[in-house]
Amino acid sequence: MNIHEYQAKEILKQNGVSIQEGIVACSPDEAVKAAEKLQKETGTGWWVLKAQVHAGGRGKGGGVKLAKSLEEVKSLAKQMIGMQLVTHQTGPEGKKVRKILIAQDVYYPGPAQKEEFYMSVLLNRKTGHHTIMYSPEGGMDIEQVAEQTPELIFREEIDPGNGILPFQARKIAFNLGLSGNAFKEMTKFISALYRAYSSVDASLVEINPVLKTTDDKILAVDAKFNLDDNALFRHPELVEMRDLEEEDATEVEAGKHNLNFVKLDGNVGCMVNGAGLAMATMDIIKLSGGEPANFLDVGGGASAETVEAGLKLILNDPSVKAVLINIFGGIVRCDRVANGVVEAYKKLGNIEVPVIVRLQGTNAEEGKKVIDGSGLKVRSAITLQEAAQIVKEVV
Repeated sequence: MNIHEYQAKEILKQNGVSIQEGIVACSPDEAVKAAEKLQKETGTGWWVLKAQVHAGGRGKGGGVKLAKSLEEVKSLAKQMIGMQLVTHQTGPEGKKVRKILIAQDVYYPGPAQKEEFYMSVLLNRKTGHHTIMYSPEGGMDIEQVAEQTPELIFREEIDPGNGILPFQARKIAFNLGLSGNAFKEMTKFISALYRAYSSVDASLVEINPVLKTTDDKILAVDAKFNLDDNALFRHPELVEMRDLEEEDATEVEAGKHNLNFVKLDGNVGCMVNGAGLAMATMDIIKLSGGEPANFLDVGGGASAETVEAGLKLILNDPSVKAVLINIFGGIVRCDRVANGVVEAYKKLGNIEVPVIVRLQGTNAEEGKKVIDGSGLKVRSAITLQEAAQIVKEVV
């Protein structure tokens, strides 16, 4: 599960990580009030307005603006709230900006030079350890740093049983070229960041940039959290942070029916029980000349209601030219699935695209009889090759 920057910063702050302070706003008037409040609390005279969408590259896409007066805060907020923000991560359709973060200006003049770093904490599945990945070259072009100067990307492996040890935090601060008070502040920052990552069962925390201010403070200017869905039962307060408007509407609907659904760009809809079988089904569709329009796993205990919900999701995609339902009857009986398909077909009314049903396993023959005797425009198959041949004919 992804969350917004302002929510990520709340988690960081709760765990002792120093952040760029900010207040979220959903209208220009709220933005002005937030700016006034920040001015009283932090003394800032300038403000940064940041679009809150689940996508990176906001700065280059026009989703981060600097305001030097309250009038400018209101004017920029009017421009940004409701805009369609397009970045390299949103695709050409972009994402609608529904809220913005009004943040204090932390790039003020001072006795020392400001510096920007990159830092993330993530799980290394190969070693079973957590990894702190960091670089002295933070900012918007961190991808170019990784590609062109990989020697400037450092990694520190953390044993989850021990947590981050003091010498590791000092090593990271040293590799970032810090000294004096900035060195001390960075070691505190790193320990608190790892604590925040662990406290919410995150799979990734990324901060770009981590800023050393001109008075040697260390702050998280941006923040991204990926939360492990499988651990959310332990964090009901985090479930409340989910923003359904930022997620694909079809995938949200699939989640309501406990369906594993991923939208793809093809023309053949797939409904399968089991992830491995789903992958094999997508392969056979490609080999037959089609392109899968989705990944849809209805699970081992598929019911008539589940099948109906899955079929609706597939048929809502206008690019779908055919539907292949491929069910292996292990836990679930094939005749029960067949009845579910027939009932779904009747409830959905006139379905324009061809529907191919391949049933194999428990009561497969009985299921085929149900399909063939329904009088509906549903074509049945027993073998996967037979199903692939029918797909080839109709696409």
